[in-house]
Amino acid sequence: MRDAVIVDAVRTPIGKRDGALAGIHPADLSAHVLTALADRNDFAPGDVDDVVWGCVGQAGDQTGDIARTAVLAAGWPDSVPGVTVDRRCGSSQQALHFAAAGVIAGQYDLVVAGGVESMSRVPLGAAAQGGKPHPPSVLGRYGVSGFSQGTGAELIAERWGLTRERLDTYAVRSHDRAAAATDAGAFEGQLVPAGGLRGDEGIRRGSSVTTLAGLRTVFREDGVITAGNSSQISDGAAALLVTSGETARARGLRPLARVHTAVVAGDDPVVMLTAPIAATAKALKRAGLGIGDIGAYEVNEAFAAVPLAWQAETGAADDRLNPLGGAIATGHPLGGSGAALLTRLVHHMRDRRIRYGLQTMCEGGGMANATVLELLG
Repeated sequence: MRDAVIVDAVRTPIGKRDGALAGIHPADLSAHVLTALADRNDFAPGDVDDVVWGCVGQAGDQTGDIARTAVLAAGWPDSVPGVTVDRRCGSSQQALHFAAAGVIAGQYDLVVAGGVESMSRVPLGAAAQGGKPHPPSVLGRYGVSGFSQGTGAELIAERWGLTRERLDTYAVRSHDRAAAATDAGAFEGQLVPAGGLRGDEGIRRGSSVTTLAGLRTVFREDGVITAGNSSQISDGAAALLVTSGETARARGLRPLARVHTAVVAGDDPVVMLTAPIAATAKALKRAGLGIGDIGAYEVNEAFAAVPLAWQAETGAADDRLNPLGGAIATGHPLGGSGAALLTRLVHHMRDRRIRYGLQTMCEGGGMANATVLELLG
């Protein structure tokens, strides 16, 4: 039976909105990581069967199948196709799932999965401007006038009893861990400098609960969600080289990890952000593993309430949850975040000799992907 393995994973530093990466076209930002993969590994770009690329804001500079445009921008042969995936914030994690499935099915021998988002150039919600993505048949089913991730985060905080201080404390933890990981060189083997940026731009050193307490709430006047305990609006791209173990051996490529299990789950679209809990349970059951078997968890920090509720339900150890910080500190370039988190996870597993790692992230519409990786070598 064929398997799917990750040979290498790279990412750009994550840039702040209107920051160091804002002047780079998202196709060129994507091409930057594609080129890095080819430079770091012994394969000819013309041998790549497909580039599966996540992107959420498919408007403006990110229209026209940015996966294919990125291939052309990288100077790769015309023969290399590309397809763009939208599963909201999990788009590039889903790209890996599609790539792995294609490899296991025998449709691909060598494929690149990844994604990009330039939120500076294509603002959040730009693709829906002037449209009505949710018809009365959907809104009426749930008795709402619309869906909001921010409202969902408030509902989660209320349901799990997460206070403003608890959320702000977690946010400070994210910055502190990201700063410590940066200082320790934890990201050096995965980063491809871009736009003069050599490290994640959004990390705030010396952040404190006292400072965050001064920020106003965003979605409810009496709520607990602020810009300080939410992910940052960001720019960035990441890419993973995927093949089968057999093909890797034949080509002399040394894989980092095997895609052990890949699932997707749905949950309440109004609360919206709880699906990582269901996806994790589904992944662990399918993998035949318990939460204690996993040595590191990457749970996307769209809002601090998301990983905290996930931790409360799973019983995951705190030192294994987002050990390098997360999107509150480094940023969340929507369509690129899944691949960026996978890149962080697989390199952390290699550096710490962790056998199993798990990644999951909440997604618009009340969905979540979950991926279990197994270290090789």
